[in-house]
Amino acid sequence: MSMSFLSVESASQKYSRLNARIHYRPGDKLADRIRDRTATIGVMGLGYVGLPLVNVIADAGFRVIGFDIDTEKVEKLKRGDSYISQFPGERFRALFESELFLPTSDLTRASEADAILVCVPTPLTRHREPDLTFVISTAEAIAEHLRPDQLIILESTSYPGTTCEVVRPILEATGLKSGRDFYLAFSPEREDPGNTKYGTKSIPKVIGGDGPEALMLAQALYDQFVDRTIPVSNPDTAEAVKITENVFRAVNVALANELKTIYAAMGIDIWEVIEAAKTKPFGFMAFYPGPGLGGHCIPIDPFYLTWRAREFGLTTRFVELAGEINSAMPEAVVNRLAYELDHQFAKGLKGSRILLVGLAYKKNVGDTRGSPGFRLIEVMEARGAMVDYFDPFVPTIGVTHEHADLAGRQSIVFTRKAITDYDAVLIATDHDGVDYRTLAENAKLIVDTRNVIARAGLPNTNVVKA
Repeated sequence: MSMSFLSVESASQKYSRLNARIHYRPGDKLADRIRDRTATIGVMGLGYVGLPLVNVIADAGFRVIGFDIDTEKVEKLKRGDSYISQFPGERFRALFESELFLPTSDLTRASEADAILVCVPTPLTRHREPDLTFVISTAEAIAEHLRPDQLIILESTSYPGTTCEVVRPILEATGLKSGRDFYLAFSPEREDPGNTKYGTKSIPKVIGGDGPEALMLAQALYDQFVDRTIPVSNPDTAEAVKITENVFRAVNVALANELKTIYAAMGIDIWEVIEAAKTKPFGFMAFYPGPGLGGHCIPIDPFYLTWRAREFGLTTRFVELAGEINSAMPEAVVNRLAYELDHQFAKGLKGSRILLVGLAYKKNVGDTRGSPGFRLIEVMEARGAMVDYFDPFVPTIGVTHEHADLAGRQSIVFTRKAITDYDAVLIATDHDGVDYRTLAENAKLIVDTRNVIARAGLPNTNVVKA
């Protein structure tokens, strides 16, 4: 259901001064309005990418209209309730009250924006092929209200060719032409939830424009609120940059996971190997093994490249092998857990009580998208285990398409007594705030996929690394 941000009457009363300053006037130059920060910026999609953008754009003094089809998100932002832990809700309520941020589900207001940044999901289908449903529907919504002299920038990660071959034809079906009537660019998101060192403002922004003027305008816009911009020759190249970054990580994590398995068979600790190897000042970059890949990018984006390569009659054997290795990690971890239960206690996985520590896909955030923790729970329960979880950042499992049957489960209350009731603890995510000493001192068996117990310098007589 579509809803307006404010009634017509209240809008005319509340924003008359602001609108007089920022409304488009014939003869104005878009670049001038960007550089003097009188342009209105639209952000489509208010999730883990869009909301941080709203924060830095509004902080730079721009008026921002934030669009999301989820009306509950819109209402939360108006009330000052945050659904992303690293952004206090009070921040967005203050922006709302200062008239710099207007969250809405009313897509007709897209015509008010001088520039629109598209930050919508790009998942995979069940056949592991690109699902551009959200990109296409958003482009169609923008096309309905597209006007001359607008700048449209896609930030959603996709295969090279998406901006020019998918988005541009939808926008040009209006009769307006890219580079003449409106301007089109691609600038990949590089968000890293929970990273306290690098944020939206400090992470360099790669930009590829559909023509020189589009590149100039997009770079002028990002220059207003990020520290550094990196122009490239076209949108295809910018799309390839993001795919390359994520393939690089996926392949190297797969290598670490494979080495972990090989070295474990030899009685060698992979974490000790990596810590020593990374002292080499050149030619080595440390990547660490884990229970499987998670998040919204690394497990998904390599398959966008694989799919696109097939159109050119090419195979991505290296990339696909990495995907197979990483996807197999949850089962490998559970196999190790089952072996240790049998080896140490003559007790199988069936009927055992297991506590999974850490459900988020990475440390110190509540983001569970693509988390291997879900798969770990499903594999253990399929083999007869009774599984609970503890995660201070995920008090309740939300509804997910892939793991709908887990929705509504709640994190246990972490106590010394609770730990002793489990046959084994499986550490999947190494949040900083967890009392690992209590775990180490009270758990009968710990299977540690993150090496967190050893890193904390705790007793590890009951710890197995996997």
